[in-house]
Amino acid sequence: MAKSKTSFFCQSCGYESAKWLGKCPSCNSWNSFVEEIVMKEETNKNEWKPEPGKARQEKPRTLDEIESTKEIRISSSDQEFDRVLGGGIVFGSLVLIGGEPGIGKSTLMLQVGLALNKLKVLYVSGEESDQQIKMRAERLSPFSSGEGLGVRSDNFFVLTETNTRNIFQSIEMLQPQLLIIDSIQTLHSHQLDSAAGSVGQVRQCAAELMKFAKETNTPVFLVGHITKDGMLAGPKVLEHMVDTVLQFEGDRHLAYRILRTTKNRFGSTSEIGIYEMLGNGLREVSNPSEILISQKDGNLSGATIGATIEGNRPLLIEIQSLVSPASYGTPQRTPTGFDQKRLNMLLAVLEKRCGFRLGTQDVFLNMAGGISVEDPAIDLAICISIISSMEEIPVSDKICFAAEVGLGGELRAVNRIDQRISEAEKLGFQEIYISKYSQKSIDTQKSKIKVKSFGKLTEVFKELFGQ
Repeated sequence: MAKSKTSFFCQSCGYESAKWLGKCPSCNSWNSFVEEIVMKEETNKNEWKPEPGKARQEKPRTLDEIESTKEIRISSSDQEFDRVLGGGIVFGSLVLIGGEPGIGKSTLMLQVGLALNKLKVLYVSGEESDQQIKMRAERLSPFSSGEGLGVRSDNFFVLTETNTRNIFQSIEMLQPQLLIIDSIQTLHSHQLDSAAGSVGQVRQCAAELMKFAKETNTPVFLVGHITKDGMLAGPKVLEHMVDTVLQFEGDRHLAYRILRTTKNRFGSTSEIGIYEMLGNGLREVSNPSEILISQKDGNLSGATIGATIEGNRPLLIEIQSLVSPASYGTPQRTPTGFDQKRLNMLLAVLEKRCGFRLGTQDVFLNMAGGISVEDPAIDLAICISIISSMEEIPVSDKICFAAEVGLGGELRAVNRIDQRISEAEKLGFQEIYISKYSQKSIDTQKSKIKVKSFGKLTEVFKELFGQ
């Protein structure tokens, strides 16, 4: 007979308690405990059993005894996806990808699975039927061409199932080389009697899939839902269990999507990949600076170009500002894609150190392309954009800026200035304004672009606006 035990789990953090609690002692959330029945069977039936003779017999070894082997990665035929993963898909890795509903998570994973036509891929869906997946696959296209990909891949298999026992039976029969689960919140393990998507079920199903990935050296991709706060749904331990956590970001009303790494045991966590959502799937954007710089007729006041870096990739982004007299007593400060506290700091520097009266002005700031920027190197471009809008003086679109603004109105040096200069030169800019403290680390003789260095913010205003 199977013995049953009732426990209470916090839906926010996964904290376990023997009785119901109104407030979680771990994350301090209220009314988050739900009762779950944990089934303990007398015969320990593992969800995944390695084949006879393949069970690993591990023993303690010193570092000198361990052979160092180079990581062998699988190329997904998608340069943006490979860059975010750190160079490709690692064997035996467990990757979690999250994002808002309708952002394109299933489309991305289906497109990656169809592109890996040399590997046997199993796509497990608990949210769509076979016919729905085929309809989506028929309108997708490869990453490089515009031809319809259809269902020509003979190594791509689809399974619509939510029970992990049935899924592992299909895996044992098919022996796939890559597994995609869409999504982890829809799976249900028979070892727990709770509903699918609960904290216990998500933790148990992820543990079974992690055991399968490590013992068979098979890469596994998990699609995860997010909460209304933008966090991955389920217990926080889910993010600790997996090797890589990817966040698919973007506005559903805009065409561009950003794939960002928040955790990666096999690569950098500062890489991003940019896609464009089209009718036939996701298209890689190899040169993001082109989409982040809007096309316009003539020079407009309040628009400047700033040089920023996301991961190892330099980007040129357009900053747009609108300054108008405040209609009410308290002026508005509304940034989009930029930190509001840092915007308030830059406005205070402009008023205190440069003498511009912005206390009675509404200030609206926008990063073109829907991207969010945290790099302080765009401080100078933001200040120039605000004053350009306030004074109605346009700035030439052949000039870009890369410098941090200090509280004293001084221009501070930024890192990797040579990459920012080369990116501006590649896109055809004629001048770039930087801090004079950054000039020591670059060779201006090799650059075709004209590099101008300044020490204070007022010197840049005098150069551009004559004041």
